[in-house]
Amino acid sequence: MTSPFSSLDDFRGILSAAPMADGAAFAAAQARNATLTKPPAALGRLEDLAIWYAGWRGTARPSLDRPQVIIFAGNHGVCARGVSAFPPEVTVQMVANFEQGGAAINQLSKAFGAAMSVVPLSLDRPTADFTAGPAMSEAEVVEALSAGWSAVNPESDLLVVGEMGIGNTTAAAAVSAALFGGAPSDWTGRGTGVDDAGLARKTTVVAEGLAANPQALSDPLEALRCLGGRELAAMAGAIARARSLRIPVILDGFICTASAAVLELAVPGGLDHCVAGHVSAEGAHAMLLAKLNKQPLLNLGLRLGEGSGAALAIGVLKGAVACHSGMASFAEAGVSEG
Repeated sequence: MTSPFSSLDDFRGILSAAPMADGAAFAAAQARNATLTKPPAALGRLEDLAIWYAGWRGTARPSLDRPQVIIFAGNHGVCARGVSAFPPEVTVQMVANFEQGGAAINQLSKAFGAAMSVVPLSLDRPTADFTAGPAMSEAEVVEALSAGWSAVNPESDLLVVGEMGIGNTTAAAAVSAALFGGAPSDWTGRGTGVDDAGLARKTTVVAEGLAANPQALSDPLEALRCLGGRELAAMAGAIARARSLRIPVILDGFICTASAAVLELAVPGGLDHCVAGHVSAEGAHAMLLAKLNKQPLLNLGLRLGEGSGAALAIGVLKGAVACHSGMASFAEAGVSEG
């Protein structure tokens, strides 16, 4: 499908007009939860998750049968500054691995019954080096947002987005610093495993990117355009499309969360349909989640990217929904409520 926006202002308008959760379904799910054969709050966060999911799906007794995982891949001009332990060619090679079913995300998608697809984004045309000006033109960022928007299957009942792009932890650090302030070093980590000299280069590059793109400091969508990458923009477009369809989203790690944060700062409440799948080992991810008031479902030291932590969390959400919708009430089971 073609996206309904052709400019960042159009996209901003769509975010502002996004639907909310179904309040009646949310209340009905709360009421149902209170009747189930368990002590109050005995299932902890699983109860909150199931009620949240029910509200977005518009039914008090939902099912979760059609999760979708989309991996977006892009290349970054800023890699020429030596910010990654791997060369940009690895992006293309990993896309081939995804397509052949050989990556971790392929196994996790299969394990939790998710339909998975990979969307390469102009891999032969890296974004510009953002230390010298914007990473993307408006047309380029809108094209990437549109690719994400169009990749979402309207029949899905859960979305996970992930990424592949050598250099994209640098882009995510720059976007995060533009959105939330603080020192570049607060947001910059080792990514693919750079040494101390590489980390220093990344921190310098983020600082130079912020200085070269002052417009990014006052407009979240400009932060995405000037400091992000095609895969970050595509993830944002897909998350926005999911919101328009009331499809809940599980967020992945640092790069995905930085992309999603653009939507929240552009329109407060823009991530109400999202939960954090995990907190990654990339140090700034925990800080980013705290800024967004998102409590991660898992903490397993993951730092792979490619949607892997969020895909693993599909199992947690499936368990929450299965208990909520499948358990008997006290009346149905003939059990005394005490």
